Amino acid sequence: MSRQNQGNIVAVLVENKPGVLFQITNMLRRRDFNIESISAGAIDGGKLSRITLVVEGDERTVDLVVKNLYNLYDTIHVDRLNSEEAIRREVALIKINVSGLKARSELKRQARLFRARIVDVSSDSMVAEITSEPKRIDTFLKVVEKYGVKEIARTGITALTRGSKSRRARVKRAGKIKLK
Repeated sequence: MSRQNQGNIVAVLVENKPGVLFQITNMLRRRDFNIESISAGAIDGGKLSRITLVVEGDERTVDLVVKNLYNLYDTIHVDRLNSEEAIRREVALIKINVSGLKARSELKRQARLFRARIVDVSSDSMVAEITSEPKRIDTFLKVVEKYGVKEIARTGITALTRGSKSRRARVKRAGKIKLK
């Protein structure tokens, strides 16, 4: 279960309006850019959204993605996140076949090793929740595949830069947004 190239992370700060995510994905589709992962969430009391994209391509392709994102009306700021300077996380929920006390006990032990939590137990399955770097999630999936994985849900990568460098938007009364 291979995951995306982790070096092409683009963080987009946009106005939180209906249709903005569609505008972004549609623009990328029209220009034949491939989105490997996308995650989005409202910030700043719901006035803004931060969208984290992992895009497929070389330096030139990713530069074109950034330039095209800036051309969208609701885009406030776009950052390319350097893979060495970014903290990347993803959440996965994994429903795993387990029957018998020995298998359940072993799965719980494996989950603890990966800092995963068992969040649901039924007569024939368990659901593990893991928040980690995508490669670590892939490794956990390889370890538990011997039990049989029934279902997987992954959020896509979200990322921030390490250290004191940050972008924070301030919304002014006139509706203009300024980075500080």
